Amino acid sequence: MTSVARAAPRAGVVHRLRKAVQGSLFRYAGLRGYVLFTPTLLVLIGAMCLPVGMLVLYSFWTQKYIEIDHTLTIANYLEIFNRTSYLLLIGKSILISSVVTVATVVLAYPIAYFVAFRVRHHKIIWLILITVPFWTSYLLRVFSWKVILGYNGVINAALKWLGIIDQPLSFLLHNPTAVVITLAHAWAPVAILPIFVSLEKIDRSLLEAATDLGDGPAARFLRVTLPLSIPGVVAASMLVFIPTVGDYITPQLVGGPDGMMVGNLMHAMFFKANNWPLGSALAILSAVAITVTSLAVWFLTKHARERAL
Repeated sequence: MTSVARAAPRAGVVHRLRKAVQGSLFRYAGLRGYVLFTPTLLVLIGAMCLPVGMLVLYSFWTQKYIEIDHTLTIANYLEIFNRTSYLLLIGKSILISSVVTVATVVLAYPIAYFVAFRVRHHKIIWLILITVPFWTSYLLRVFSWKVILGYNGVINAALKWLGIIDQPLSFLLHNPTAVVITLAHAWAPVAILPIFVSLEKIDRSLLEAATDLGDGPAARFLRVTLPLSIPGVVAASMLVFIPTVGDYITPQLVGGPDGMMVGNLMHAMFFKANNWPLGSALAILSAVAITVTSLAVWFLTKHARERAL
């Protein structure tokens, strides 16, 4: 009984202290939001900010044979700017990823439109079917396209069987076109979902009002549906464009020398040439180029959407 009697006041003190701390922390809505966001913020700092910070730091060091010189310098950036091939490769990667983004959105929009406006029941089943490609390995999907586009692949075999060609076509594989086709297929499900969400949120009464005002299907789509779905299109574009610029698996397997991208160069710097500082500088410059391109696209689409509405 004595121990219980002693524990009761202590429990009361602890409870009052806890209540006081909670009252001080959650008294203000803004502070409460930051407190609730703290675990997520710590994860973001640990998983994103620290690796990027290490890349920035490495980019200002230099590789001296097998050791790294920790003297801060911009020699790596000067070397990149002095070598036109590096800058051209970054520009080529952005161009290929831009083509992939446009092709992916063009393929994804009709599917998202069909599910949003034509499917009346069990939409969740359609969305699950859309994500089926993600149930298999990314490498398997890339290898599948390598088999399809290969010298003795499905397309060449079909064309020879139909009598259209006598010899297999060699230009289907190991070029930028093969990279675009493979990446567009691989990232199509990622683009479909945000476009579907933006189309699903459109108020159907707006479409009915446009019809009452005399708009046909094409005019209704161009004046109402498309402008209101632009946020989903922009989100899909960013989700496809940003990761594909640094992709190195697909260009390596189906691109060949002509389809090489900056990700292949960075991979070679890190794991073959053992030049981490120069690879880090390439990664930072690529990230800056991606950010500038993304912000430019976002600004232009926002301006165009405001004018359309």
